[in-house]
Amino acid sequence: MVSHPGEVAVQQRAGVRGGEYGSSRTRPEIPEVAAEFLRQQQLLVAGAADDLGRLWASVLTGPAGFASPEDDRTIVVRALPGAPDPLHGLFAGERDLGLLAIEPHTRRRMRVNGTAVQAGEALVVWTEQVYSNCPKYIQTREPTTASGGTPVGLGAGTALTARHQAWIGAADTFFIATGAEKLGADVSHRGGNPGFVKVTGPGSLVFPDYVGNSMYMTLGNLEVNPAAGLLFVDWERGETLHLTGRAQVDWDPGDVPGAQRLVRFELEEWVHVAGSVSAGWTAPGYHRFNPPV
Repeated sequence: MVSHPGEVAVQQRAGVRGGEYGSSRTRPEIPEVAAEFLRQQQLLVAGAADDLGRLWASVLTGPAGFASPEDDRTIVVRALPGAPDPLHGLFAGERDLGLLAIEPHTRRRMRVNGTAVQAGEALVVWTEQVYSNCPKYIQTREPTTASGGTPVGLGAGTALTARHQAWIGAADTFFIATGAEKLGADVSHRGGNPGFVKVTGPGSLVFPDYVGNSMYMTLGNLEVNPAAGLLFVDWERGETLHLTGRAQVDWDPGDVPGAQRLVRFELEEWVHVAGSVSAGWTAPGYHRFNPPV
């Protein structure tokens, strides 16, 4: 597999030899160590485009084993996005899907990109890209209550409320979904000390792009398609805030500590959901590599 043109363009601009990283470092098969990791997880982050081409990020939860590899190219996820979720009902037909399995308390994570379709009360995922990421910028935390219950929609809109702005401005973690036609969907983690995401208006925010693994899969997708979906989790209340809009890379990081670039996001719509994840998590342990804010 070779890196797609957006990844190569970003790698070259960043001074990385194009084609040696990104998609070229992934594999379609699920190694047994990755399969076992998936079986242990109780939370997956999912990213996909809706019928309007808007990207959304969301969560799928269940008891350990709810995501189970059936063979080295197939995963069955026994959970579906609920009615208030922006991904609800999208997988009646096969659709590109990015998945992130993340275990915050151990800072382990892996990504799976491929296609998925609903089968009864489950999603069947066929893998195209399987790979792990380093633990950098992941804050440790564990749920103190079991996941479950019925998600409830708390509204939607096109301008962030005061609560949403405060939530985003205090976040130490969020997830970003990107994708490009015929190149698939992807969802990844972003972390930093509280305040690393700056709200610049009721419909705009900016965040730093720190030193990573030089794969540039998120920025590579944005190079060819600015659509993006952001997901913020209120770990105390068990709520999620889903944003969809457009993102652009600013190659001048200014004086932002640790930033190699900035990403500026313009909101098109938000959706607020309660009961998405467990309510109540342990206090975060911030990663030692988090740059100061």
